[in-house]
Parts: sequence; C-alpha cells; structure tokens
Amino acid sequence: VGQTNTAIIKNSRAAYNVFGFEIENVVGGEYQNNLAECNTGGFLIYDLDGLRQYGDKSRMYGNISRNNNTYNFTGGGFVGNVPPGSGMITLSYDRIDIFDNLFENNNTGGIIHASYELFPPGDRPSERRIDWYTEGVHIFRNTFRNNGNALPLPTLKNIQSQDLVKFLPAVVGLKNQAACLDPRNAALCGTASAGLIAAACAGNDPANCFRAAAGFRGAHIVWDGLLDVYHPISDCPYPKDKQGKDVPKDSRGKPLYTNDHPNPNCKFNGQNSQYNAYKFQPSSPHARIVPDWWASCIDADNDFSADSLAFANFNGLKGLELVVEERLDPAALAQFPSVLDMSAHNCPVKYGSNLPALPPVVIPPFVRSGNFDPQPSNEVINQLCNATVPVGQVNEAAFSVNCPTLDQYKLFSNPEDPTSAPNGRGVPFALTSKLFSDYSVKYRVLYVPTGNAATYQVGSANSPNTTIQFPVGTIIAKTFAFANEGSNTLTSVETRLLIKRENSRGIKRWDGLPYIWGVEDGKRVARLTLGGGVSTVSWDITDVDSGVRHTGSTDKYQIPDGNQCLSCHANEDVDTGSAPIGPKVRFLNRPYKSESNLPTQQGAHEVLGKNQIQYWCDKGLMGGCPSDLGVNQTTQIAANAERVPTFNKPGDSGFTANSGQDVEARARAWLEVNCQHCHNSRGFAANTGMYLDSLNPVDQKFGICKKPTATGQEGNGGRTYDIHPGNVADSIMPFRIGPTATSPAARMPPLARSVVDVEGHALIEKWIRDVVVKDESKYPGSTGCN
Repeated sequence: VGQTNTAIIKNSRAAYNVFGFEIENVVGGEYQNNLAECNTGGFLIYDLDGLRQYGDKSRMYGNISRNNNTYNFTGGGFVGNVPPGSGMITLSYDRIDIFDNLFENNNTGGIIHASYELFPPGDRPSERRIDWYTEGVHIFRNTFRNNGNALPLPTLKNIQSQDLVKFLPAVVGLKNQAACLDPRNAALCGTASAGLIAAACAGNDPANCFRAAAGFRGAHIVWDGLLDVYHPISDCPYPKDKQGKDVPKDSRGKPLYTNDHPNPNCKFNGQNSQYNAYKFQPSSPHARIVPDWWASCIDADNDFSADSLAFANFNGLKGLELVVEERLDPAALAQFPSVLDMSAHNCPVKYGSNLPALPPVVIPPFVRSGNFDPQPSNEVINQLCNATVPVGQVNEAAFSVNCPTLDQYKLFSNPEDPTSAPNGRGVPFALTSKLFSDYSVKYRVLYVPTGNAATYQVGSANSPNTTIQFPVGTIIAKTFAFANEGSNTLTSVETRLLIKRENSRGIKRWDGLPYIWGVEDGKRVARLTLGGGVSTVSWDITDVDSGVRHTGSTDKYQIPDGNQCLSCHANEDVDTGSAPIGPKVRFLNRPYKSESNLPTQQGAHEVLGKNQIQYWCDKGLMGGCPSDLGVNQTTQIAANAERVPTFNKPGDSGFTANSGQDVEARARAWLEVNCQHCHNSRGFAANTGMYLDSLNPVDQKFGICKKPTATGQEGNGGRTYDIHPGNVADSIMPFRIGPTATSPAARMPPLARSVVDVEGHALIEKWIRDVVVKDESKYPGSTGCN
C-alpha cells in the first residue's frame, strides 16, 4: 500500500515474495493479524523520496513474521537491497508502534531499523525533502525467537561493493562478533547453547556450524545506530513553497512536504542536508527532543529468547572507513564493535517518559456523495438516441446518454464512415505531435454545442495538464484507422468519444465511450463496447511529417475498455472523469493537415492549411482568445501562443535542425504526448515521481539520474536510472519504449501500443546519447549517477 491514508492490511498471508507486506509513504497505516513467511523480508514500513507525500504513524500488531529467508530475486528499486532473513524493516518513517507480534526464525534479524545514511552515496536520496531517519519507533509486548542465527559469511568484496543484500548481514555479524569478544558484554552475549551448535553442525554446511560456534550472528533487533545532528537554522532555514510561504507543518513542527514543494536550500558542512531543527531544543546546545525524536523505545515487556542477541546497534559502517572509503579514521575504530546494551531504549527509565500509543487507524464510513444520477432508463435512451434531427445536424440532445451505436449521435455526414465530413459545427483537428498507437491514423473532430464556445487556456509549470476549457455538451471524437497506401484503402477500427456532461446536481464530468466498428446487415456500424477488445490490424503508410514509410501488422491492437480510458484521462487537477488530453494550446498551434495522405472529406475541410487556434477563435468555437496570436501567414504558426514541436520533423522546434536544442525539444514533445498524461504530479503514474511535461526543467523529476520507484528486473531491463546522461545502455526509458521490452510489465506506455514507434524510440536514444550531459547547470541532478 503506497502513498495513501488510513490504510489497513489485515488477516492476510504472504509467502515467497521479496517483501511480503509493504507500507510505503502512508499516513496512518496498520498491519493487523497477518502472516509473513518464506519471503526475503516479511514486513516493511518506509518512505521513498520524490513522491507525493511522506509517511507518518503506522501500527503493527498481532502479526507473525517467520522463516523469511528466501533469496532476493529482484534487481530494482529499494526492495532489491533487502537482505534475506529480514523479519521486518523500518526506514525513513516516523512513529511506528510494533506490539503483540511474533518474530521467529529470520536469519538476519527480527526487526531491522535502518536509515538512508547507511546506503552508499549513489543510492541515497538526492532531494532534501525526505528525512533519512526513522524516529519514534515503539516496540512492546512482542515475542522474539531464533532471529539472526544464520548470517552469510563475509567477504571483502561484499563490503567493498556495498551491495546491501550481501554486505549488510556480513557487517552486522562481524561487528556483533567483535562486541562479544569484549568481556564486558559477556552477560549480553552469553554462549551459544550446545543444542543450537549441535543443530547447526548436524547438516552438511560447515559455514552454519562455524557461525553458531563463533558467535557470528545478527540479533532479534538490529539498528544501524545512525541519527542526524542539529543543522543550524542559518544553514538550513525552514522550507518555503513555490509562493515563498512556509511549507505546512504538523503539530510537532515537521514540514509536510510533497514533491510539488521546491527542493529546500540546505547545506550543512558543505553537503546537501535536510532541515531538521524541529527535532532539537531551540536553545543551545540544541539537545535532541526525547523520546519523541529518539530512534526507538524498546519496553521491558518484550520476550527475547536467549538463543540470539536481544539487541545490536552496529553503528553503521563506522570503523570500516579504510575498507569502504580507503581512508583511516582512528576515532571511528572504537565504533567498530556493536553496542549490545539497549538501556538507552528503555525510555521511561532513560528519559522519564515513554512514547504515547498511536491511535487505531479508522477508515471513515462510506457515505454516498450524491454526485451521480440514476442510470437512465432504456426508454429514455431510446427516445434520445433515436430522435429525428435535420440532415447535416448533430443529435445534440443525446449527449447526456450512452447511445448503443455511434451513428445515433449523427456526428458524420456518412454514418458508415467516421472520416467523412463532420455534421453541425464539427471541425477536424490535429496535434503537433501525436500519441503513437501501432501506426494507426487518428481522425479527431471537435463538436462544440450550438450557442456555446470553448475558453482559451494555456498551461504553466504549475499546471501542465491544463487544456482548453470546453462547455457541457461538447463531444470530441477520435477515430483510429489503418491505412494501406498500396491498395489505397483506409479501415476504421474504433472511434472513441469524450462527452462532457452535467448531472442534476450541477456536477460536470467527462465520460469516455469506446465504439468498435464492424459489419451488421451489410452495413458498417460502430457499436458501444465498454469492455473494449483486441483486433488484428496492418498498415502501409508514409508518415506525413517525416516522410518515412512504415509497414507491418499486429494481432494485439488493443481497444481500451471504459475504465482504461480513466487511467490516461483522469488527472486530479482537471475536470472529473476522462477529461481531454490533446486539446492543449501548445499541441494545437499548427496548420490543420490530415495524418494520412489518403483523401478523406475531413482532410479537405475548410480548416485545411489554417492555424487551428485562430480558426476556432474566428469561427466562435472558442472565446477568451488573445487579441493577436501573431500567426505567421506562411507557416501558420502563432508566435504569441505556446507550442511544442512535431517530434519527427527536424527544425520544427525553431532551433537549427538536429541541433542539441532541436533534438531535446522534439524528444520532450514525444515524451509529453505519449507519457505525460500519466507521468505528472496529478496523474495515474504520480507515485513514480517522474514527470514528463515540457514546461518544467529536465532534472531528477524528469528522470535524470533517478532510480525507479518500484519496478523490478523485468521492468528496468537490468538498467539503473530512468535517464543516465550519455549512457543509453544504462537508461531505463529507452528500454521500456523499445523493442526488447516485450512483456506487459516492461512495456511502456502500458496501453495504446503493441509494437514500437521506431522514429520515437530512435529520437529518445539520440537525445540521451548525444544531448543530455553531466552538467548541473543544464540538467540538475545529472552528476548523481554512480
């Protein structure tokens, strides 16, 4: 469960996963009465960076975490760093109550409490909103049995590589072993029981026998011992939002960041740091506020079996500087042995108070919004859809219902041909760069209802999803057809409608309706098919912009169902429902021309060759237009309106053809029209933290040196970063849109295509290889790839 609120996971079993249960960036989470067994790690409560919200307050109780020793079989995201034998992991997440659970037979540790400081520099968050450290963990009334007793033996390569999967258990084992060589820890270490040694030595693995006899082991509770120090306000002031106002904060003074907030300007000892003054007393010497901002309180009512160390603070990588960083730090050598005494975590004794219990998570009861009208009766649908209207007019009254067949809306002069002349005020339009859909040709037509007009609106860096605003009753039709220039034929496969409606309570909504073309009684008919479908298609077409000839076929052309329309069209900052994506001023700033060289009536419409925005304004289809769009009479491009270029037309950006600026502008155009409708801060893929609009800088949020949030090996193709400057082979983006990403888990976009856009893929590779460089002034974050 990720990036949500009031989330409860209960009465479930997870086995043979990398992680069984995961609460990520959740505010108010709860694990209750679950069983995690035979995973790499049982339970995880943590925060990832660069996302829409950061987590706080989770409760974990009544669970069983046992035998989570399966090897880690993934290679991407944070979970790729999880060591086998992890009963539970906490990371960068504040306030967790862990009580009444059973942790047993987990080879590395029952609970592993870690921070991002433990990670190699290249794997640490680069943005400065996320707090690296987990504080306020309250552990009470749990039972721990046989945890940490089968660590892998260390090798120097494991430690030097800083591969957490391999080196963390080794470091923990070495440091615990060093601690137990100190006679002062004899009571805490005890001795391995004869039974445990005998059991470990009974098998055929001498390593297990050695581990048991030598005391090379983890613990019931393992902590990396890392906490931040006070960052002066002069170096790390309270963070501001984009308007220069203070970022909101909770009752304890912690900033409530989202990834919409600017990266704070914070430097401590010359390094990028996080504002953290809220954790410390305001006056010198700025002591830490305890126990609120102490790592954890471990109560005396936990039951620790004597077959394992109860607790180990292994001090991160302190004492290993010579091996890891090739530098000697004599002062840190004293911190090489683990600290096994957990009296500092007995909060009532040490600090005079304990952490207060978190309240139970309560999901509010469902209350009907009242925003939806009852389904219209068949009688009403038949009456509206079969209404008689004058020839050449649209059946505008039917916009409020889903007509069974497309022809009932009377959108086209020839009801069997959606490329014929539009009826009424319908006007065809085209985009500067178009969504790739298996080399289909799109025929888009806008129908603004009589007596109404759209409203001119442009986007901004803060609102890249903004489109032209359309009135209720607007219908936007988009037909997907396949051209065969060899036989001079054009076959329409589907027509999708977006209809803006208003219910009886005045609530406006866009509905997406898929119509599939077929033959009924010898006539071509498009029938409403909310369940979508799959079709076999072929194409032989010359691209009208690049002049490149494309031929091919697929038997996997996907026609989306009604809900899949929402996955692309439903963004939080636009109209409700399946709101339009394409009708943005920057996509429409061009002269109209059909996407195919094959003749159609729409291709000969009077808008042909004219700037589309100017035409809509002149015809009264759109109001609020600028007094002077500055349309060039030769190019028919408006100089005074925003614009993205045609991606496969060198020089269309206004820069010298195939210059670095031109390639980048065209690459960004392709990414925006194909990916940004999901990859934006209010879209379906907001949780990825990668946003691909053309109005914001190309930085880490655009994918520069950004590791994927949650994709596994199949999704990243063995590559490290979304965009690795100058390194196509290590960049995930070209892999996912390219020919080797063949599975649904790997292919992007996940809808709309089953084959590769050859021109688009080549452009993205060229941009990453030849244009994107490691230069912080041009591409912030670009030096962060390790």
